[in-house]
Order: sequence, then C-alpha cells, then structure tokens
Amino acid sequence: MRLRDKSAIVTGAGAGIGRAIAELFARQGAAVLIAEIDEASGQATADLIQAAGGRAVFHRTNVADEADCQSMAEAARKHLGGVRILVNNAAAFVFGTVEQATLADWQRVLAVNVLGPAQCVKSVLPLMREAGGGAVVNIASVSGFIAQPAFVPYNSSKGALRQLTRCLAMDLAADNIRVNSISPGEIRTQATDRHVESLGIDPQEAYARFGAAAVLKRMGRPDEVAQAALFLASDEASFITGAELVVDGGATLD
Repeated sequence: MRLRDKSAIVTGAGAGIGRAIAELFARQGAAVLIAEIDEASGQATADLIQAAGGRAVFHRTNVADEADCQSMAEAARKHLGGVRILVNNAAAFVFGTVEQATLADWQRVLAVNVLGPAQCVKSVLPLMREAGGGAVVNIASVSGFIAQPAFVPYNSSKGALRQLTRCLAMDLAADNIRVNSISPGEIRTQATDRHVESLGIDPQEAYARFGAAAVLKRMGRPDEVAQAALFLASDEASFITGAELVVDGGATLD
C-alpha cells in the first residue's frame, strides 16, 4: 500500500502501459482518475480496477485540448478530492522521415506528446499546491535520445518531453513537486502491434527482432514500466527529481 490515501491521474490509461500503471497504483492504495480519449477503453480500465476492489473513475480527456485538461483537473477535485500524482502517459505515435511528415503530423505529435503533458501539469498545479506537493511522472522513451530510421516526428517529441521534465523539476521544486521521467524501450503493447501491422511484417519475427536489441533478449511488459512509475510516484523516491529511469532491458547500453 505504498500509495495509500493518495490520488492519481493517469493519462492514456485505456490500454498498455497506462492501464498497467493505473491498475498497479490502485492496488497500492491510490484513488485513480483514468484520463483517456477513448471512452470504451478508458471506462474498461476503471471497471477493471473497481472489480478488483480499487477506487477509480473515468473522465474522457484529450490532452491536446486545454479545456479538456482543465476539466480533468476539476473532475479529480470532485471525485478524488485533489491530486497528488500525475502520470503523463498519453501519446501520439507519428512516424516517418522529415519529407514524409506533414505539418498536420507535426502538430498532432507535438500537441499530444509535449503540449499535452505541459497543459496537464499546469491544470493540476493548484491541486498539488493545496496538497502540499506531489509527483509528476512523464512517460518518455528511449526514442528521445537515440536516432531511429524514419522516426523523426516521434523521436523529436520524446526528446522535447525529456527536456520539459528537467525544466519542470527545477521550476516546481519550491512547491515540493517532484518531476521525473521514464524512458521505456521495446514494450509489447497494442501500439507496438499496430506499428508492426503498419510495417507489413510478420509479428512474431518483428517481436523477436525487437527483443534481440536488448541485452536481456526480450521485449518488456507494461507491468515492468508500471513498477518504475510506482517507485517514482511513491515516497521512496522523495529525494529524486529531474531524473530519468530507463526501462529498456539494456538495449541502449552501447
């Protein structure tokens, strides 16, 4: 019960890493607001938590919309009594070369992956200050510090999110708000499955190839990223801010 009596918002919690984080936080005693743009998957996550005896509420949220972020914070005040933890997990997966990426592609990936976390933090700041502090965990990616072919928009956005984390950590320290990031490597999620499908390659062959890049010789699981988020959100990380925790099975050791 490492998060007993704490309230948390997890964006993009309808599936994959976000759902794993929300479920783990609830098992550890937190009341969780599921902030998800897809109503069916977001409500499904809330239902799973409630069925397991946890506290959760779904609130439809498009993090790229400033009004939605404000509404999310108001819902957290109403249903959870405030916010102590914010996990910025919602992401847009936009790939391609600089020639292939359209202006609309850039606007979408930056709106969700960079402006979204910034707006979510801004919206919950009054609640965290009222609570005497809090913890923000941004889900970045190893794509934010390595180069990958035809990943220009996505990698650029994740690089920006890493720097946003560091700047927020400096600015919000006076409010006793810690801000850290997690950079996952190859994690098997629905987003990964969709990417493999878009490449038109055999899924099993793709997963074996992705896993081979890690020194542990496998892909990661959403629950393994969730454990890292739990640590950074908990009081066990009370003297950690502006840091990055890489969860990639050693893929970026070189």
